[in-house]
Parts: sequence; C-alpha cells; structure tokens
Amino acid sequence: MSFNSFQFFLFFPIVTLIYFLLPQKFRWLHLLIASCLFYMAFIPKYILILLFTIAVDYVAGILIENAEGHKRKMFLSLSIIANVGVLCIFKYYNFFNENITEVLRLLHIQAHPMPVLRYLLPLGLSFHTFQAMSYTIEVYRGNQKAERHVGIYALYVMFYPQLVAGPIERPQNLLHQFRERHEFVYADVIDGLKLMLWGLFKKVVIADSIGNLITPVFHQPQAFTPVTILIAVILFPFQLYCDFAGYSDIALGAARVMGFKLMRNFNFPFIAKNISEFWRRWHISLSTWLSDYLFSPLSISFRNWGKWGAIAAVNITFLLAGLWHGASWNFVIFGILNGIALSYDILSKKFRKKMASAISLPVYSILSIVLTFLYFTMSSIFFRVESTPAGMYILGSLGPALIDLLHFNFNNILSLNGLTTKNHFLFILLLIVALESAEYLQRKINLVSYLERKSFVLRWGIYYLMIVMILGFSGIGQQTFIYFQF
Repeated sequence: MSFNSFQFFLFFPIVTLIYFLLPQKFRWLHLLIASCLFYMAFIPKYILILLFTIAVDYVAGILIENAEGHKRKMFLSLSIIANVGVLCIFKYYNFFNENITEVLRLLHIQAHPMPVLRYLLPLGLSFHTFQAMSYTIEVYRGNQKAERHVGIYALYVMFYPQLVAGPIERPQNLLHQFRERHEFVYADVIDGLKLMLWGLFKKVVIADSIGNLITPVFHQPQAFTPVTILIAVILFPFQLYCDFAGYSDIALGAARVMGFKLMRNFNFPFIAKNISEFWRRWHISLSTWLSDYLFSPLSISFRNWGKWGAIAAVNITFLLAGLWHGASWNFVIFGILNGIALSYDILSKKFRKKMASAISLPVYSILSIVLTFLYFTMSSIFFRVESTPAGMYILGSLGPALIDLLHFNFNNILSLNGLTTKNHFLFILLLIVALESAEYLQRKINLVSYLERKSFVLRWGIYYLMIVMILGFSGIGQQTFIYFQF
C-alpha cells in the first residue's frame, strides 16, 4: 500500500510532537527513522534500493571533494551511473527491452528477447534519485561541502514530507537545516497547518472530485461522446494541478511546522503567457533541476550553433523530461510537444513583441494566457492516457467535439457515483472558479494575511467549512496522489 493524504495526516502529528520533545542531538535520528517507516509503508524491502544509492552518493561526495583533476569527474560519473542505472533497471528496463525487441523484429533480425521484469515501481524513485544526483553535482561544482555525517546525508535524501513527490531539493537549501535547532514557533505552526489544510482541500475536494468524473473517460474514451472527451481533457490540468500542488502544499506545510523551509514548487502556472513561463511556474523544482543540470550544460556544448543550439538543448531536455515522468511513448510525446512549444518561444520573440505592440496589452495578455493553457491541456492528453493510441484517439476527437458543442446537452453525459453528471459538473466548475478566485486574491493582496485581519467568526468559518468539505469528500472515491507513481 502507499500513503494517502489521510494516512499522512495521522503520521505527521505523531512525528512532529516527538520531534519537539526530543533533545536536538537526537532529532535527526528521529526524522530518519520516521522517514524510513514512511517509505516502508509501500514495499518494505524497497528501502534497500534507497540505502544503496545513499551509500554510493555519500562515499562519492567525499571522494569527489578529496580528489583532484580527472579523478573528480570519474567519481562523479560513477555516482551518476549508479543512480541512473537504478532508475533504468526499475523504471525503463521493460520499456527499452520491448522497443529494442520490436525494432529487431521489424528488421527481421533474429534475437532472443531479454526476460520481462515484473515488479512495482519503487515509490518516488525519480524524485529522490534526482535529489541525490543534485548533491554530488553540487559537490563537484564546489557549491556544497561533502557531508561527513552519513545520517544527516541519508535524511537529506529521505526527508519524509518531500520524499515521494518532491519538491526536489538542493543540498545548499536543505542539508544545513538538519543541523539547526528548530524551536516550537507558534507562527510557523499555524502557517504550516494552514498550508496543509489548503493542500488537502485542493487534493480531496477539487482534484478527487474532478478525477471521479473524468477517470472513466480516459480509461475508455471510445465509450464517450466527443464533447464529453473534450470536457475531460479541459478539466484534467486542473485535477493534475490541484493533486500535485496540493501534495506540495502539504509537504511544505508539514516541514514548516517543524521549522524547515522547502522550496516553492508552484507559482500560479495558469497565468503564464507562454510555455517557457509556464515551466518557470509549474513543478519549479524539476524545471530548475533540468535547467541547471541538463539544459545549461547542453546549451554551452551547442553554443556555436547560436539559437539552434538552444533549440537542440531544449528539445533534448524535454524529451528526457517526458521520459522522467514515465517509461512509455505517451510521456515521450508529452515531452516532445513541450519541447516544440519552447522552441517556438525561442524563435518567435521578435514576432510576439510586434504582436503585443500591435494590439492592446490586456487583450494580448489574455489571448496569450488562454492559448498557453490550451496548448498545455492538449499536451497533457498524453500525460494522462494509458497508451499512445488512446491519446491519438482523444486528440482526434477534439475537432468533432468543437462542432458538437453547437448541439451540446448536459443530459447526454453519463451519470457517475449516484450524482447526476450535470450537478457534478456544475459543482466542479464552481470549485475551479473558487480556486482561481482565491489564487487571484493571493497574488493581489495575500489572502492569508487579509483573512488574519478579519473577524474571528469569518476566518474560522472559512477554515471549518474547508475541514467539513474535506471530511465529507474523503469517502467519495479518494485517489492516490498522481505523482506518487513517478
């Protein structure tokens, strides 16, 4: 089994209470044991994989720091090979095995296929692998001292709030915090709990409500009308955002209660005016990781190609970003589509400036936001579907759906979970409007601070309403966090 949001909330207060009761010198050990127990709730023996990579990178960090010349690069390379090797075995072996076998068959080359490995993907493998790799790379670059305390380093990789779905932290931000004394600070506790409440609301009330409605459509799109498919496609980015940003809020909030500060992972992505800006606002810890450790080195290598070098670098980066999300062709297509959009951003800078000056800025901004959202929505089809043919079928349904919208009738959509889909759909629209309104106010006036200045009755009335809604929706098809699979 894996932790869902409510199991996390049962686990969190016990860990936090013990953390503050313990002397400082034992707190790292307590958090490490708690993180191990948290991870072992999935498949206990998989912790051996994590311990292997921790041991490799701990030793590699010290060797890199003490070495000179080409030996530094050799130790870094061995560390990266070990990390990527574990990732390839558990996440990509079957994918590459199947595709190589198929290519050989098409070329009429006789070959004995390698055996298929049958196992569940270790929880959060891509996340903690990237976090571990950032440590050795930063030691190699001289931006981080090698950590001599093996327990502190293990905790850096395994810190339970962000272990399975990020944010992907850097050693400069997180490692030193495990040595610092964190007192019980009322303001941090309250702010952290509010952030966790908001994250849980986004996950349980909004994301799961959308998921319950649209999951059957993505499982079997042929059984639904083009208009229903179109609605599911448009709603999915909101489900994905509320699910993943909800987890990030819970992780940041849980850490803040104990005095730890994790990096922000989302910054209002649906107001982005182009795909480049979108990825600066969406899954920030991954996009900055890719930029620092993949795109920038590739850009330097291709610098003699001018802007075409940047385009080559960005497409390679997002091809690999697609594969990072999953070992299937639909994720590869997702990465390629985003790489194409980013290439357009590079090539069209002058054209977009002319367009912005030719029409009024507000109109241009609104059109840019809408088109960016629609493009990401289209690319997200391949993020959500279970196979590439299903993605192509859904993509092909969008044209007929736009025509059918002229004859659209709510009553033609199937019922789900005892609720009329019309009511369910309208409720979801209301939730999305509430979400976007809250985020708009947060950008303009800092909604949390604004509420603090209002009456106790209004403030706690809102908090209790959110709690009641979370409890009320918790039994209606609660779903595992989407990014737990990565």
